[in-house]
Amino acid sequence: MTATDKQVKKPLTIITSHINADFDAVASMLAAQKLYPEALAVFPGSQEKNLRNFFIQSMVYLFNIIELNRIDFSAVTRLVLVDTRRRSRIGELSRVLDNPGLEIHIYDHHPKKQDDIPADREYHMLTGATVTILSGILHKKKIPISPEEATIMCLGIYEDTGSFTFPSTTEHDFKAAAFLLSKGANLNAISGMITREFNPEQIGLLNDMIQAAKRCTINGVDIVLTSIATDNYFPDFSFLVQKMAKMENIDAIFALGLMENKVYIVARSRTEEIDVGDILSRIGGGGHPSAASATVKGKTVAQTEQLLFEILYDKINPRHLARHLMSSPAIMADEQTTCSAAKALLTRYNINALLVVKIDNGDECITGCITRQVIEKALFHDLGDIEIREYMNTEISQVGPDADLLEIQEKIIGNKLRILPVVEGTKVHGVITRTDLLNTLVQRNRTAKYEFPNPSSETSNKRSRVVHNFMRERLSRNILKMLAQLGETAAELDCRAYVVGGFVRDLFLFRKNEDIDVVIEGDGIAFAKTFANAHGARTHTHEKFGTAVITFPDDFKIDVASARMEYYQFPASLPVVEMSSIKMDMFRRDFTINTLAIELNPDKFGRLLDFFSAQKDIKDKVLRVLHNLSFVEDPTRVFRALRFEQRFGFTIGKLTSSLIDNAVKMDFFKRVAGKRIYTELKLILKEEHPAPILLRLLDYDLLRIIHPLIKIENDLQRLLETAQKVTDWHDLLFIDESYERWAVYFMTLLCHCDLDATLEICNHLTIAPRYRKMFGETRIMMAEHLTRLERRKRMDNAQVYNLLKGLRTELILYMMICTTSDTAIKRISKYHTQLRHAAITLSGKDLLDMGLPPGPLFSRTLQAVLEAKLNGRVRNREEEIAFARQTIKKQGKKSR
Repeated sequence: MTATDKQVKKPLTIITSHINADFDAVASMLAAQKLYPEALAVFPGSQEKNLRNFFIQSMVYLFNIIELNRIDFSAVTRLVLVDTRRRSRIGELSRVLDNPGLEIHIYDHHPKKQDDIPADREYHMLTGATVTILSGILHKKKIPISPEEATIMCLGIYEDTGSFTFPSTTEHDFKAAAFLLSKGANLNAISGMITREFNPEQIGLLNDMIQAAKRCTINGVDIVLTSIATDNYFPDFSFLVQKMAKMENIDAIFALGLMENKVYIVARSRTEEIDVGDILSRIGGGGHPSAASATVKGKTVAQTEQLLFEILYDKINPRHLARHLMSSPAIMADEQTTCSAAKALLTRYNINALLVVKIDNGDECITGCITRQVIEKALFHDLGDIEIREYMNTEISQVGPDADLLEIQEKIIGNKLRILPVVEGTKVHGVITRTDLLNTLVQRNRTAKYEFPNPSSETSNKRSRVVHNFMRERLSRNILKMLAQLGETAAELDCRAYVVGGFVRDLFLFRKNEDIDVVIEGDGIAFAKTFANAHGARTHTHEKFGTAVITFPDDFKIDVASARMEYYQFPASLPVVEMSSIKMDMFRRDFTINTLAIELNPDKFGRLLDFFSAQKDIKDKVLRVLHNLSFVEDPTRVFRALRFEQRFGFTIGKLTSSLIDNAVKMDFFKRVAGKRIYTELKLILKEEHPAPILLRLLDYDLLRIIHPLIKIENDLQRLLETAQKVTDWHDLLFIDESYERWAVYFMTLLCHCDLDATLEICNHLTIAPRYRKMFGETRIMMAEHLTRLERRKRMDNAQVYNLLKGLRTELILYMMICTTSDTAIKRISKYHTQLRHAAITLSGKDLLDMGLPPGPLFSRTLQAVLEAKLNGRVRNREEEIAFARQTIKKQGKKSR
């Protein structure tokens, strides 16, 4: 009988282990229960699928188990921890640790850490499995063990030692297994549990992990990093990581799994240089030097990767070469920069020295360096407008990327340098500061923020493959030729060219998109001008943002930008733009699916770069942001997220969805200019099916940002659905007739707004005057027209024509959307399809020939003939002339 079937008594002794308990944890809990027969066993969280099934089927009768929600936490007087000693790994049971007078017993084989839970009684040994320690105690105390219990305990040893193949295996594990075998442990049962067969889901995820693998060298040590994403928790993740490490012969692997809204990390190591237990303990995880795991909340995969790389660079002893010690990219300033501007650079990048360069025909020549102390002293003396070349130190040395520690030390210390540039040819790869050298010499933790891999450095973290053949299958010959020409121009200018963004995304979504965006690692404007001159095109440049548009004689356009990074001075502000690398350019973008880039230079034409697992998210149809402050920096990305979600049939990731909720709750949109909101709303309304996107805006309470009166109530929801039908009807009948479809949907959103509210909305969104009148006065007037069309029982064609003539197509369609009257719909439809283009052949010359002098009667006669034709009373020119003569005659009689 389990404890769930009876009343729990006080006081309580609780036996527990870590969250996501493995076989060693369960076996240790069983062994501990032999030592504490009065205790209750509690699982702090979920277990692996195989473990859970095995437990339910085979072990439940061996345990005195209680469910977590049945525990009176205040009644716990003794806590027995097995296979862990970390507060963060026992879930809700960590609350028990604060109980006054609590007695804690710990049985664990993990290396000790400073923040371990202090114990009243501790049994610790560096063995392959915790159950090894406990079975030794049971053996010593001669406590009886049944064959079933021996099998479970032996299973824990086999799993945690990899069947005695892991480096962490000790002689004690062999002796414990031999003891348990003597007690009747069933090796056939153990083999059946340890040896698992792959199911289709596991095979698919393992393939994804292998495809996503990135091999990189950190401080001279090779590691593999891979990642997967699943909507639900996948219990066999660690099993797949172990299999991948074995199949691919990997010495050190870190696997990241985004499951629901958490990132799970599983790590394995077969090399002494990498202690994965120590590494993952830095982010709340733990384990052995050879096997460890961690769970990260509130971060994206890209952010977790970055955090992990920072820890790896800190924990792995580096090779002492300049390329490994330097900080990159180097922060430099032109020698004509003022002292005030230089101070701003130092503050922005949190550094203490700047390289000073002279620009000569586009080349950067190092002329010196200047320190924060010198600049601050210059500012103290009111010399902020003086150029830094006046006070820079011109006695500066430099080293190559392969310079060793001795050479670096001699130049920095011997010459009393604050900063040492790392140069190869004329290219500055980075800088080594005096702090960098000092930290290396004393093996301290490096603290400079740019020392760790970051998005501005392209040294690692990218997945690449050649997609040239795929491009030939999907792209037209002209587009492919143009991309090749772009790459050739880049090579001539000694820069790198990439086609990026939506063009590449849609290539892999099998959607046609010929909006080409090119990013240049170098001067994008100079590139655009050179390419345009060579191909008979013209350019329009934006110097502030380093962008240009190339326009060909047939009006085909290519957008060109310099690879850049952006930073935001405050939430919802427009970004400040600076030159950077292709990776940083991708990192500044909104969603992972928009971060793909294809190289265009001839030497690597068609090489796809995927820094942030965009291919995986495209395959899984998931929309994710790159970092947690994405919607804080630019709240308008929320509108783009919902637009992409509906356009591509994607799902917004759980973490991204919660970040949208946060942006709405914090009301970052109030700082966004109305014009930017209008731009994003207009893009939504221009989508092929905008109605579902507008309904999704309601889910996140975003329509109130436009105006509180705009609400998706039942009536408005029906109108939006009708708008879809009406616009589709029009587009099918009038394929070649253009109109502003988005305006029809915008007026539909305004259907419950009066003129004052409409003008307030137009002012807030800074809508152009030509639309303001249509959305306001004219739209309100349409309600009167619609009332006549709905209520008048009899209206001939001429009356309908005179009521609707001259109205824009947008207003005609808006009226069809707003009415529920079949009569009105038929009248409007007939006008739009038949009557609006009605015309007569009779002209003013014909009336002059009839002897009618110019005057008011002229226009009345022509109008009468047109109305007669609309109503079917005249059908040809002869009848028009006859009707005109008759009309003139009647008018003549009236005038007498």
